[in-house]
Amino acid sequence: MLLDHRTYTVRVGTLRKQLEAYEKHGLIPQKRHFGEPLAWLISETGDINTYVHIWVYQDAADRNARRAALLKDPEWQAYLEMNAANGYLLKQESKLMSPASFAPLKR
Repeated sequence: MLLDHRTYTVRVGTLRKQLEAYEKHGLIPQKRHFGEPLAWLISETGDINTYVHIWVYQDAADRNARRAALLKDPEWQAYLEMNAANGYLLKQESKLMSPASFAPLKR
């Protein structure tokens, strides 16, 4: 199992707008290719202008195949263009992680 833990940082005052745009335009194509996320989280302390989502894949090959399909999706491409034009996003981090053997995820 491979988890893709993504953290996004947005401009101060734009988190609500970013989430609304994603929910309306990005979530459907992403779920079409990735399925349901393990988690979709909004920071309440620390860096409060961030959100995290975690997607689960069988392995790196599964992740690569699903991401390639998503990148070919015209609805996702339109969302990426709109998202870039909005200019809310400042930074994106992606960490590929695997559960420890003593704490497997039950999914």
